[in-house]
Amino acid sequence: QSVVRVVFHDRRLQYSEQQQLEGWRWSRPGDRILEIDIPLSVGILEPQIHPTLLNTVEFLWDPSRRTSVFVQVHCISTEFTLRKNGGEKGVPFRIQIDTFGVGGKGDPPEHLHSASCLVKVFKPKGADRKQKTDREKVEKQPAAEREKFQPAYESTVLAEVG
Repeated sequence: QSVVRVVFHDRRLQYSEQQQLEGWRWSRPGDRILEIDIPLSVGILEPQIHPTLLNTVEFLWDPSRRTSVFVQVHCISTEFTLRKNGGEKGVPFRIQIDTFGVGGKGDPPEHLHSASCLVKVFKPKGADRKQKTDREKVEKQPAAEREKFQPAYESTVLAEVG
C-alpha cells in the first residue's frame, strides 16, 4: 500500500500547514488538492481518497508488476503566498510517497520506504515564464555552480527520504 501526499516543503510553513489547508478548503469548497489520474495510471488497485484529507490519496499495488501512478495537483504554489508587486515566488510543495507492507493479524502495516520530490505548481503561462527565468539564472552561474543542479527528466524522479 502506498500513500501519496502533497505537503509544504519549507519547515517554517509546515508548522501552519493544517491552518493553510483549512483556509484552502474554505475558499474552494468541494475541490481536492490531490487526485490520482486513473486513466493514465498502471497497475494500481483500490485507489482511495479521504473526504477530509484533501492532500492525500492511497492505493494498493503489486511490486512484482509494472506500476506507475499519475497524480494531479489542483492548487498552485502562489495560493499560499502573500501577494506582492510584480511576480510571485510561490511556495515549494513536496510530493511524498510512503509505502507500507501488509501487517500480520492485529499488527500495524510495516513501513517499507519513503520517497519525495520538490515541486512548484503554476498556471501554464506562469510556469513557462518561471522556467525561462530559472533557466536564465542557471545559465549565468559559473560551470561549477551549474553542476549542482539536477538535470531535467521526462518524468518525476523521487529521492529517498531518510
